[in-house]
Amino acid sequence: MNSSTNAESYIDGQLITDVPLGELIGNPRNPRRRIGDLSDLSTIVERQLQPGVAVTKTTWLKIFPADEKLIGTANYIVVNGNRRLAASKEFGRKGMDVVVRDSIATSSESILEAAIIENIGRRDFDVLEEAEAVEALVAECGSADAAAERLGRSKGWVSQRRALLKLTPELQEKLRGGEIAIRLARSLAQVPFEAQVKAWRAAQERAEKQSVEEESEEFDPVEKPADENTAATAKAVRSLRSLRKGGVNPEALANALRQIYSAEEQRSLRDALEH
Repeated sequence: MNSSTNAESYIDGQLITDVPLGELIGNPRNPRRRIGDLSDLSTIVERQLQPGVAVTKTTWLKIFPADEKLIGTANYIVVNGNRRLAASKEFGRKGMDVVVRDSIATSSESILEAAIIENIGRRDFDVLEEAEAVEALVAECGSADAAAERLGRSKGWVSQRRALLKLTPELQEKLRGGEIAIRLARSLAQVPFEAQVKAWRAAQERAEKQSVEEESEEFDPVEKPADENTAATAKAVRSLRSLRKGGVNPEALANALRQIYSAEEQRSLRDALEH
């Protein structure tokens, strides 16, 4: 089947293969502003493993009539699969497979919900973009409780994400860059705006002091490791303590480990941590 299907009619659940890229446009309401590194999708030029989810132009404009000029001559708006669309363009794929599902476009809330659900939990989805998307959905739904219900998340989770938007610009950038853990960021967001940076620096100093104290208590410079395993563990702990002292949070460490260890080694690490 090709893209000759009439895009003017309501379509739901129909797979259309190899839609020319000129007939597709990314979601103008996508909460994700940064597409990020697309190298993991470079093979899309040879094979698309999963179709995108799109809405017909007619159905979209019933909800967002102001988008008509922006959409132009495109027939379909890609709601889920914007990275696949970007990768198709970057790596030279001529067309993209999509499932046309107008049923997800019943309201502005349903469109935003579909886009958020696709991105939540992705390790390359900026946590602040996630917070901004949740805030936008709260505005669309009229309440945080309604937004939590639509997302299938707890009220506390929605509240915690929204709190991140109360951070100063400086701390938001440090959170984005992995210098501040989400848990600490949530606590700092409860501090008066003008005192947040000072509170963060104080938290850093406490963490560094605690790290030094724990290291001095745990390691006797005279005592020699009993065996090679113990020595290796001690060396690893010292390295990790040094990273922690330098402000590297668990999320940043996990990203680093993914780059260093193979998938099999990552599974072994997870198994070991669970015991």
